[in-house]
Amino acid sequence: MENTRQVILKPGREKSVLLHHPWIFSGAVATTSGDIAGGDTVRIISSRKEVLGLAAYSPASAIRARLWSWNEEEQIDRSFFVKRLQAAIERRKVSVPADETDACRLVYAESDGLPGLIIDRYGKYLVFQFLAAGAEAWRSDIVEIAMEITGCAGAYERSDVEVRQLEGLLPRTGVLAGDFPEGLVKIIENGLPFMVDIRQGQKTGFYIDQRRNRQRIRELAGGREVLNCFCYSGGFSIYAWAGRAANVLSIDSSGEAIALGKLNARLNNFNDSDDKWLEGDVFSLLRALRDQARTFDMVILDPPKFAPTAAQVERAARGYKDINLLAMKLLKPGGLLATFSCSGGISLELFHKIVAGSALDAGVDARVIEILTQGPDHPVALNFPEGAYLKGLICQIN
Repeated sequence: MENTRQVILKPGREKSVLLHHPWIFSGAVATTSGDIAGGDTVRIISSRKEVLGLAAYSPASAIRARLWSWNEEEQIDRSFFVKRLQAAIERRKVSVPADETDACRLVYAESDGLPGLIIDRYGKYLVFQFLAAGAEAWRSDIVEIAMEITGCAGAYERSDVEVRQLEGLLPRTGVLAGDFPEGLVKIIENGLPFMVDIRQGQKTGFYIDQRRNRQRIRELAGGREVLNCFCYSGGFSIYAWAGRAANVLSIDSSGEAIALGKLNARLNNFNDSDDKWLEGDVFSLLRALRDQARTFDMVILDPPKFAPTAAQVERAARGYKDINLLAMKLLKPGGLLATFSCSGGISLELFHKIVAGSALDAGVDARVIEILTQGPDHPVALNFPEGAYLKGLICQIN
């Protein structure tokens, strides 16, 4: 029986559970009882034999259990997932107006009370990531319920991220349900069309967490010479062109990304000529632009995750400092630097210090004029601050 599956905590280790934090680390566990397999629902028991909640068990992970509910009377069954998925999707109808985009994050894991589950919508298609043993155990029900609620035509899985290895799960990709196209999928964001590579693209195909930050760049780009680094499929570049930038130079290390960026430029009737899109190592290209005495009115830095874990923060900090220093040297007086970090191990405070150090070494005065974050379809539950990962600064250089 399910109620015989229990995780008993060590004395004093129940505090985070009482504060409704959803993670229980292996070091907090005293013992277990019952026959428990990965993904099974277990009761979380304090050292004083109090039932604290119901969680999904992950025997291979340092996060040994992720709480589904703090109500011991709740049943973790199909109806539970119907309620949670419906609630998450309804919240997006408020936070992301339909006329803003047809691509958004419908479920953001712990922040929506569904640990280890990501669901993104791209037009009439859903993309799933099952990142923890509990979500994996309920995958069939979750896909079926989400398809029924949304009425989408097809579903695809992109569970090909490293975090699954920490859960003892193999990577998985492929069509999950319905009819799913072989090629690219078209979306509309703030009136701008984009083609998205769901099967092979970065993340689940597009950086939908940057939607409102892209719109801010559009508002600021008018008349400016813009350099977009780590451009991927051209999101910030297209928005800069749409904002009537004088010129946009986009660089990325991936030829496939550059090709997709050029396609999106053509789709929006913007410049796709080779001299506007450069393939190569961004650090090296920035140094080359510096050596050529090139200057810009705006530089955008949206690099990939430099610090996937806390252990990599020191190395990541050096990378962020180097790239921000190079960018500042390319900016004209009064120019704008829009710089981002999506590394969860880099806090906003640390990122601010890194960028400040870059300004000092670059010999420029800089002021933060705006602080940016992830979009409202990536909400941060107050009991789970780890859900905040994207931080951005718009700095003015003097």
